[in-house]
Amino acid sequence: MINTIVSIIIIENNYLMRSYIMDTRHMNYFLAVCEHLHFTKAADELGISQPTLSQQIRVLEGELGMPLFDRVGKQVILTEAGMLLKLHGGRMLQAERDAKNAITELFSGERGMIRLGVLPSDLDFLFVPLFIQFHQAYPAIQLQAYSTIRIQEEVLTNKVDIGIGLQSIPDNRLVQIPLGSEAYHLLVPDTSPLADRKEIGLHELEDIPLVLYPLGFIGRDIVETTCREQGVKLNPVMETTTAISILQLVRAGIGAAIQPERLLKGTSQEEGLIGIPFREHAPVRHLELVYRSDRFISKAQKQLENRLVDFFKQRES
Repeated sequence: MINTIVSIIIIENNYLMRSYIMDTRHMNYFLAVCEHLHFTKAADELGISQPTLSQQIRVLEGELGMPLFDRVGKQVILTEAGMLLKLHGGRMLQAERDAKNAITELFSGERGMIRLGVLPSDLDFLFVPLFIQFHQAYPAIQLQAYSTIRIQEEVLTNKVDIGIGLQSIPDNRLVQIPLGSEAYHLLVPDTSPLADRKEIGLHELEDIPLVLYPLGFIGRDIVETTCREQGVKLNPVMETTTAISILQLVRAGIGAAIQPERLLKGTSQEEGLIGIPFREHAPVRHLELVYRSDRFISKAQKQLENRLVDFFKQRES
């Protein structure tokens, strides 16, 4: 049994060693095909021709001495060797980026690039003022903000450096920093008969026309879970996938919406809308900041992390 485990470790280490001296271009090509499982789509993303991509993958397979993909008609499937290379290939490229970032910081602590993953509605309404302040303080730091609902997945696969999303179960692969909780309110137009209400009961939602995200969206699922626990059935008159379109429909009087309490606070989108708190059993979202526990943390990333934590502390006060 011990020999079997050692053999597996030796095989994985051999892949790691051979991968690490590969041309990173080949690894980027390989990972693009892994993501799409389609050579033409991967080639389009990379900006090269499909024959060139296929040739480069064959070069990589020749170097390793085994196939990385099974090609069954038009379907592309990872082989066992391909799955192993995918596991270590992303780590190899991230290690290279970490090394470059660390060396860059020997020359300047206020340079670098940060990839931030944020929930779509928060990116639209919440963080732009913070981004402006951060750029004014650190103009040489390049910040890339991505809209995604798969925060933990994007962090773990190194597609983003930092993520801000819903609190998840503890994971030793991640550093998870709680950012606080936020109750949902009922949003109505200021012309609504409900606009003067100081609070509203959750059960009253059954008689109120609603504009909501479709089922399966994070914001809808939080609301649905709370309502289901309290025996409340929602009957939306319209569903749409963006917060901006929801707000426009509410202003037009199509229905009310259920959104986080402070999402629109201080923005132009707040105009013409009234937020009514729920009397009890309000849906609540819990947010956290996450990044990989095994990653090099650049000074630029630490500066952004500190500002994000302070930003949410100020919102709580």
